[in-house]
Amino acid sequence: MSFLIIKNGRVIDPASQRDDAGDVFIADGKFVTKLTGEQKKSAQIIDARGLVVCPGLVDIHVHFREPGQTHKETILTGSMAAAAGGFTTVVCMPNTSPPVDNTGTVELIKNAARSAPVHVYATGCITVGMKGQQLAPHGSLKKAGVVAITDDGLCVESNEIMRRAVEYAKMFDLPVLDHCQDESLTKGAVMNEGVVSTRLGLHGWPHAAEDIIVARNIILSRYTGAHIHMQHISSAHSVELMRQAKKDGVNVTAEATPHHIALTEESLGTYDTNFKMNPPLRTEADRRAIIAGLKDGTLDCIGTDHAPHAPEEKDKEFDYAPNGIIGLETALPVCLEVLVRKNKFKLPQVIDLMTRKAANVLKLPAGTLAHGAVADVCLFAPDEVWHYDTYKAFSKSINSPWSGQKMTGRVKTTIVSGKVVYQNGKMVA
Repeated sequence: MSFLIIKNGRVIDPASQRDDAGDVFIADGKFVTKLTGEQKKSAQIIDARGLVVCPGLVDIHVHFREPGQTHKETILTGSMAAAAGGFTTVVCMPNTSPPVDNTGTVELIKNAARSAPVHVYATGCITVGMKGQQLAPHGSLKKAGVVAITDDGLCVESNEIMRRAVEYAKMFDLPVLDHCQDESLTKGAVMNEGVVSTRLGLHGWPHAAEDIIVARNIILSRYTGAHIHMQHISSAHSVELMRQAKKDGVNVTAEATPHHIALTEESLGTYDTNFKMNPPLRTEADRRAIIAGLKDGTLDCIGTDHAPHAPEEKDKEFDYAPNGIIGLETALPVCLEVLVRKNKFKLPQVIDLMTRKAANVLKLPAGTLAHGAVADVCLFAPDEVWHYDTYKAFSKSINSPWSGQKMTGRVKTTIVSGKVVYQNGKMVA
């Protein structure tokens, strides 16, 4: 048997409402309330003095690009980036090449994930080939092990097909994750529609394109009872739609990204494609509405939408560069800065958004330090100042708007199933 004791840290576990100075005990990869004297003698000791000890972070929205786009990221490199960011559980989107619309591709991902340093879960497509025309075999995908279905990267435009999708998904107890974008309103668009897009001469993307689909999904969830999760909410009006839906008891959830709570459309003034994403960065009013939604529970969790692209793909004219940024290694410091320091969130609330609440959206066995749970832990120094350099980071890609910037709050150790996998800037074999 193997034993590990994490001593002297500030232990925060929102799932058990724990926030105190104390120790955490692990035996054979599971949390326990105590160890015997003999067990303590053989235990590995981690001194967490000055550190926060919390459940391993959970991200239900990442793109690891395997299979088919491994020049951007692989399950291994993406998982290493996750561990470096304090994440111990991640959920991969199915917009790979080929898309995850069959059991064979699910098995490929599961096999690759066996060598990953963190827990990696797969999602399956809503429609065959993500073309929005024919439903993928949801029952077979569920049996193969997917934890949700989504056509993320694309939106299911047909209301009829989406209705049938959520009805079938409900039969198989599968959450439906939706990328909310009416593409008829966004053809050729590259940034938020408004004064800034006019000034920059870039084709604008109206927030109505998101709002319409959020409203559609709320209506379908109310009608069918199915669980629909709205991905990367970016619009103030969408936040308000979600707020009312939750007051009405509709079975919907939603997430926000670190970049949408930290940045606005003003960041695009230099035409830097590392600020180009889908949905686009919006106004200061939208940013503040998203933060308010996280604070009052309208938005359920934080997801990075980690979206790697090769340098040569991003290094193009703004109109032609792909959308997306990487975010796993910067998510925690960005959220600490924006939510805790600038918007007076309590630290346990932010940890809750990145652990228990994220896991609960998809009913994942993660996000707690409770006795008997899998021993996934993040230890971080909340006030440590450091510089983020994408060229020295673990992701295969470098498309981050925070490259070269000073960050406050740094992950020191990541533990997965009771084993230290990342410590002091290095992966641990």
